[in-house]
Amino acid sequence: MTTAPPPPLPGSTPPASTDPDEELRVLIQKLARRIRNERGGEGITDSQLGVLWLLASEGRSTPGQLAERERVSAPAMNRTINALEAAGLVARTPSDEDARCVWVTLTDEGEQVVAETRRLRTQWFHDRLDELSDDERAALEAARPVLRKLADS
Repeated sequence: MTTAPPPPLPGSTPPASTDPDEELRVLIQKLARRIRNERGGEGITDSQLGVLWLLASEGRSTPGQLAERERVSAPAMNRTINALEAAGLVARTPSDEDARCVWVTLTDEGEQVVAETRRLRTQWFHDRLDELSDDERAALEAARPVLRKLADS
């Protein structure tokens, strides 16, 4: 009887794939994870930051709209909004038109966290691009339309 190999230890590198598509996916995923590590605001989770980004880019939203956009349950979104509200990063205001509706908006502090995160991520990326050769920069620039197509799919 054979047994499956044990899972890799946390922090270890999994074996390299022989599938070039999988390798590309892993590289893009690793880059995205590295960029996400650059953030403003102490103790902000990825889920909370995702909500802040949505509010910054799309404006006020209802909890239901946010849950749908983030593909989470209404109770999970409510917990996220509660944490953001407790941190002073979002505010809930009742709708003037519908007493059952509540709008979630960014506070000034929430806008500052988004701006600082954007600044940190952009600076990190600029620093990495500055380390590339001219040929590497040209190759990356040539890949831009393909990366956009994949990101928008």
